[in-house]
Amino acid sequence: MFILNANMLNNIDFEKYHGLGNDYIILNDIILKIPEEKKSGLAKKLCKRNFSIGADGLIYVNISDKADIKMRIFNSDGSEAEMCGNGIRCFSKYIYEHSIVDKEIIKVDTLKGIIIAKLRFKNKYSKIVRSVEIDMGAPILNCEDIPVNLEDDKLECINEPIVVLDKIFNFSAVSMGNPHAVIFLEEQLNDNDLNKYGALIENHKIFPKKTNVEFVQVISNNECIFRVFERGVGITNSCGTGSCAAVVAGCILGKFNKNNQVIVHNDGGDLLITYTGENVLMEGPIKKVFIGNINQIKI
Repeated sequence: MFILNANMLNNIDFEKYHGLGNDYIILNDIILKIPEEKKSGLAKKLCKRNFSIGADGLIYVNISDKADIKMRIFNSDGSEAEMCGNGIRCFSKYIYEHSIVDKEIIKVDTLKGIIIAKLRFKNKYSKIVRSVEIDMGAPILNCEDIPVNLEDDKLECINEPIVVLDKIFNFSAVSMGNPHAVIFLEEQLNDNDLNKYGALIENHKIFPKKTNVEFVQVISNNECIFRVFERGVGITNSCGTGSCAAVVAGCILGKFNKNNQVIVHNDGGDLLITYTGENVLMEGPIKKVFIGNINQIKI
């Protein structure tokens, strides 16, 4: 990469992927070496729909000194996320098919910690990654670590009421490396209500680092309909960490059974989530949408 001046970048190769419609731009920062002070601004610029490439987030591929590879992910508003389930699956396909890491089980360094990705291929002769299973590790349920601030200083936040405009929702707070407020409903919200209530809950004062907001309709003890308002993004077609948080909360509340695979119907497609009572496993497809080159961009 050639930096024209302090505010101009030139000749940036990129690829775009999606996991169930949750879409990401991926840059090989091992080669590009985007200046640290430009990473957030570049994410905002490139992710802006209709005016640029457009995406829910921007992922940087970096070298790690403690795992096979490092992933950094920035939301479309420029904020850096701790983890992203759909994003790490896209990332895993990218680094394997580009021979950056030639392993079928990959240790990925994230802000949450080291995450294990297991690649699934189209067939035993193929090197094309069809889907990825992610060991998301243990969920975080301690309020202070999520973080969420309850008035009565409870250690965990399970099925707690929250007043938003004309409604009282019961939510459970779970972190999968990033914070989630999981709300179970009898019927799903429409887009207007998802935007309205999701934005207010995301920015509610009890969430010092804001929160992702999930609305979940249970179909059976191994199936649910899931919609999400993502922190720093808004409504998205799917959310991997949110689907994991929903299943964890559902198991705690007795809506799902531990060790059973739960089909989570996101707007963009299905994720398969298993909560063992200790770790959370997530599997879902990913797809490369296109490749391109940014000739010049001011940031």
